[in-house]
Amino acid sequence: MISRMVAAAARAFLVAILIALPAMMLPDVPSDSTQIVALLALLAALLTFVEYIAEYPSLVEFRNAPPFNRMRYVALLATVLILTLIARGTTQPTALTEALSGLGYAIGLAMDFPFSPVRLMVLVAPRDASPEALALIRTMAGLAYLISLTTMLIFVVVVRLLDWPIQKRAFNFWVNLPLFDPTTGGDILYRLKRDSHFNVALGFLLPFLAPAGLKMASSWGATPNLIEFQPLIWTMIAWSFLPASLIMRGVALMRIAALIEEKRRRAYAQADLQPA
Repeated sequence: MISRMVAAAARAFLVAILIALPAMMLPDVPSDSTQIVALLALLAALLTFVEYIAEYPSLVEFRNAPPFNRMRYVALLATVLILTLIARGTTQPTALTEALSGLGYAIGLAMDFPFSPVRLMVLVAPRDASPEALALIRTMAGLAYLISLTTMLIFVVVVRLLDWPIQKRAFNFWVNLPLFDPTTGGDILYRLKRDSHFNVALGFLLPFLAPAGLKMASSWGATPNLIEFQPLIWTMIAWSFLPASLIMRGVALMRIAALIEEKRRRAYAQADLQPA
């Protein structure tokens, strides 16, 4: 019980740091914004602590199937930290921020071709945005998208080469997929494969659809202000991380479906070998 409490507290602290990082590192953050971020970080930490201290799962998927959630957290933390350092470097430059900005600018230019997700995000910028602001948006979009693609590729390698999620322990379906009811809706294999294909397709399309949605919402004044640092950082993170997370979930569900199908095949073969 004590070890589970310590682990849950550590996870809650890491989640709170992740959310509060831009507000802590960026200069000249308004006090009202800082208070809102602190409240959100506290709520996220509380939810994380309650989820992980409980013996039975409620919301978090693949809780006992590392490194799925760990990879997502590390990728998210790296994206938040790098984008925050680049934004901080526009007013308080250092050798590190200059190096990150130069690298991100080169990556952004390489990925900024017609109809690419990065080009679409640049087009979402306000009409009165300065060339410097456009370059910053391109830099952040390129880096965020590259980190998300790298995370997905690493996870696919882990699934293919390291025999995830059964490399160390048996996979508990109920603990790792608490929101998936295997007793309703027909054959579980069909449902897993259907959800997998849906998640992968949606994750592939979102980087293209989200900028279009933001552009349409801009006519109603409902889009975040991409000139300010915090809205820009979190918009880029949501645009890049959510599709990557959906694709990773789709790959994971397809892997679980393959494991169940293989187990069924062995059970049927064993039943055929038994005398009638």
